[in-house]
Amino acid sequence: MTLEAFADTVIPGCKRFPDDPAICGVSDDPGAVEAGALTVLADPALGLTEALDGMAGLLNMHAGAYQRRTGAAVDPALPAFVALAFDDRTALVQELTDPAHAERDVWFGAALFCTMAFDCAPHKHTVEAMAEGHPGLRLLGYAPPGADGQWGFEHFSYGRALAPPHPDTTPSGSPR
Repeated sequence: MTLEAFADTVIPGCKRFPDDPAICGVSDDPGAVEAGALTVLADPALGLTEALDGMAGLLNMHAGAYQRRTGAAVDPALPAFVALAFDDRTALVQELTDPAHAERDVWFGAALFCTMAFDCAPHKHTVEAMAEGHPGLRLLGYAPPGADGQWGFEHFSYGRALAPPHPDTTPSGSPR
């Protein structure tokens, strides 16, 4: 729940259900959590899997210190970071990702992976993500493949071909 709240702070989304404590609901669109941020963070290829519980604990420790320092109102039944209001979560994440913060690389990296989950769906094949209506790709206007199943542009981006095709180019655009 704590890492979901962190991802929701990086790219906010709509609540999944009315009493969802991890998602503040400051956006009407799906955010990093629905886009798969936790799946990306937990991917064994990143090497963070065994560190995630520790990261959540560390984030809650920082949130507790932030609460004491600022007097932020919180729900004691929730993990400290989850209990913060969105503006307080944002302020704390800004502190943690500041170049002067000793743990900046950890929190900046986690924020980067949350952003990647939203911007490019690295945990899914693009065809699968598009078929499922991945929220980040959809919001960014990522175009589906054409009728031929290929991604490309119907018209040249400059309104004209910049160079003639190589004489050995096949009709599908591949070299022989």
